[in-house]
Amino acid sequence: MITVKHVISDDDVLAKTLLDKVKKHQAQVGVIGLGYVGLPLAVEKGKVGFPVLGFDINPRRVAQVNAGDNYISDVSDEELQDLVSRGVIAATTDFSRLADCDIIIICVPTPLTITRDPDISYIKSSTEQIARYLRPGQLVTLESTTYPGTTQEVILPLLEEKGLKVGKDFFLAFSPERVDPGNKRFTTKNTSKVVGGVTPACLEISYTLYAQTIVNVVPVSSPAAAELTKVFENTYRAVNIAMVNELMLLCDRMGLDIWEVVEAAGTKPFGIQTFYPGPGVGGHCIPIDPFYLTWKARQYDFHTRFIELAGEINVEVSYYVINRVIRALNEVNKSLKDAAVFVLGVAYKKDIDDVRESPALKIMELLSKNGAILKYHDPYIPDIEPHGGITFALTSLDMTDEQLKAADCVLILTDHSVIDYERVVQNAKLVIDTRNATKNVKHNRGKIVKI
Repeated sequence: MITVKHVISDDDVLAKTLLDKVKKHQAQVGVIGLGYVGLPLAVEKGKVGFPVLGFDINPRRVAQVNAGDNYISDVSDEELQDLVSRGVIAATTDFSRLADCDIIIICVPTPLTITRDPDISYIKSSTEQIARYLRPGQLVTLESTTYPGTTQEVILPLLEEKGLKVGKDFFLAFSPERVDPGNKRFTTKNTSKVVGGVTPACLEISYTLYAQTIVNVVPVSSPAAAELTKVFENTYRAVNIAMVNELMLLCDRMGLDIWEVVEAAGTKPFGIQTFYPGPGVGGHCIPIDPFYLTWKARQYDFHTRFIELAGEINVEVSYYVINRVIRALNEVNKSLKDAAVFVLGVAYKKDIDDVRESPALKIMELLSKNGAILKYHDPYIPDIEPHGGITFALTSLDMTDEQLKAADCVLILTDHSVIDYERVVQNAKLVIDTRNATKNVKHNRGKIVKI
């Protein structure tokens, strides 16, 4: 880590004016992308007095924000309504209003292509809009997760096309989002924020901006260092999840309980961090970010074999779940074809309303293709619509005793806290538990098959 140097003098009129606006919370903040990252960020900025204008290509989302209608679980309904009613936060689809902003923060999706290459088209289109309206004295920061080099190799050339110079006329930085949906302990405000500026002046202004709303801001030497920091964090998690998933596959062969092994190992007070197995990895980071790193590494004639292997294992475990369902049904003289499978939980992790990259959807698609009759219950996900590789459409059903009894097997794919697992096991014929959600169930444990 480095120390932020105070390089902006009174002679640097544009930089000094912007820095003063930031310190006084008078800078107009523009947030491009009002999703899981952008809206919480907008609210945090608004809560300390920054006027915030959100930009989104989705008119429905813009209308929701302007009505104070919250759609992100990590945002307080009351806080959003209050900020909107006081005119602190507004939203628009009119990107020409970027010219009115002193600060522009990009929070757009960075998915993968069908060949698992980085798709930074949303970053590029956002930057092109900014470049159209860029004026002297603005700070642009990118928060979307991406490969090292994006800020300086992709964004910077587009912003300098009209002759404005970074560090002098405008300022550019990268500061990766670290949102963990559903985490009540660590929020946008109290999660440390890494930031890297293109020039020392860029770093000083962007560091000062984030320090107004975030408890601990961590400066690094460049945007590329900050970009690599983010993909490293999630690659670290992906690799360790893959290791415990591979151990799960071995435990299945050996007739051992992986959950017992992991929990026992976790009692060691040093030298180990506990990761848990599961039906696969999901969300907007772990299944995606490692591929951003492996793609970039190939440009340097470097092949990240360890990381790529982890990705393969985390995909393989979803197929293992199908195999485990087939074996469990076989043991009660039932085939998967025409079996009634009642799925509990489809979100990518417990207690959230997010299905992005959820392994549950892939597993359900595979079950459907193998002839299973699917139903599901998820208190956070009312409907599943066809998208990507998902071909089926379903509506969440109430988890009644009758539904549980009618199923040939109940498959737990997400361990939501609000589900009564004692009642699930009591009424079900067979329970296949991929999350150890039934660990505290005392009775009828003979019905439970754990992965």
